[in-house]
Amino acid sequence: MLKRIDGREDTSGACVAIKDAVFPGIFYDGLQYSPPARGTWNIVHTNMLVPGSHQIYICALGCLRGVVLTAAEMGAMDRFSSIVVEEHHLYDGTMEDCIVDGVGEILQGLLPQVPTACFIYPACIHHFMGCDMDDVYRRLEEAYPQTRFVACWMDPIRRHSDLTAEMRTRRQLYSLLEKGDLNPKSVNIVGSNLAVPQDCELALLLKQNGFILRELPACRTYEEYEKMAESVLNIGQEPYARGPLEDMERTLGQKGLYLSNSFGYDEIIANLHAVSDALQLPRQSYDREVEQCEEAFAAARDIIGSMPIAIDSAAVFRPFSLAKTLLQHGFAVQRVYTDGVSGEDGDDFFWVREHYPDLELYSMRHAKMRRIDRRTDVPMLAIGQKAAYFTGTAHFVDMAENGGLRDFRGIRTLLDWMVDACRTEKEARKSINLKGWGCRSCV
Repeated sequence: MLKRIDGREDTSGACVAIKDAVFPGIFYDGLQYSPPARGTWNIVHTNMLVPGSHQIYICALGCLRGVVLTAAEMGAMDRFSSIVVEEHHLYDGTMEDCIVDGVGEILQGLLPQVPTACFIYPACIHHFMGCDMDDVYRRLEEAYPQTRFVACWMDPIRRHSDLTAEMRTRRQLYSLLEKGDLNPKSVNIVGSNLAVPQDCELALLLKQNGFILRELPACRTYEEYEKMAESVLNIGQEPYARGPLEDMERTLGQKGLYLSNSFGYDEIIANLHAVSDALQLPRQSYDREVEQCEEAFAAARDIIGSMPIAIDSAAVFRPFSLAKTLLQHGFAVQRVYTDGVSGEDGDDFFWVREHYPDLELYSMRHAKMRRIDRRTDVPMLAIGQKAAYFTGTAHFVDMAENGGLRDFRGIRTLLDWMVDACRTEKEARKSINLKGWGCRSCV
């Protein structure tokens, strides 16, 4: 049992005022609690973005449970297979043969429709055993030349020592693309699970100047996916995009441009100007867009008033950028749920700490969060599923991974969602238990 202080659970270690927070790792990263808010994507959802691909996971039955359930919940079991590692594979020297034979049996079972690409996921046990995965992939490529095999990993043991499974997956998604002639009128957004709205300022800038915008979440066929290799510029807008940007610049000769998805006017404009400069386009003025945002902030503030707001970092990649922008416009941001601060959100973190030192920071995965009081003295407006869960509110913006929002259009859309959340109560349980917010097969 947790200690109680003045009748409330002891939150020490799981909650801190921002003035006392240690940057960038705010909370101790030890035993973790996973709240039942499932809107964030996992590697199964992400791989499904490549049309016509198939996923094969190789591990013990207990480890398979989560990924199998994800595929089942998506209604995508026809694109998902698994190979069970049994005890004898650990000592009789048959592990490599088990993988090669298992993949072959799966491919035979898929006939006559052979997948163009297979994402292969060995697990932690294959590291422990020193499994020769290079030999496995060589044998598979020789035996099944009609299928491309993509090397991935599902290995949480390496979460702090190497690329996480999520980071590697986002990079490997684009490894199937082959170098060719570049189309000077084609641009990609890479590394994102959700497509950007076609009316955001970036999409409009490209469309107005005759450019094609390509994004993996918008691809419906493998041929559309392959055309991403033609683009002259790749744009990344979230931390997971850094790997693909580097790889695609090296292997495909495409210029990479990382533009962190900010909620601050100046940074949004700087990002849009950076795209214009990269494509040799004249810089545009965004005075009208700023004015529209100011009008939207004023209208939303009239409705939301002093209602306290909580933001979680599963909803937006830069929670302190959003917190700063809302605070500057008179909103009562009271809490941010996050376990650390990304480098690109650092300046906004320090701004909030200087101007609002009593703002509360809560962990999202500290073990004490399991027992923390999920009630507040007054109703809160939560931005994100985890903030909704931890505050127990019925007023929340249901979103994950930035909701696909960006630029000034994204700010106005988020304000509309906040107003709706303020006016309308809804039961969190009905939506936050659903995996993969915005995933086509999970909507």
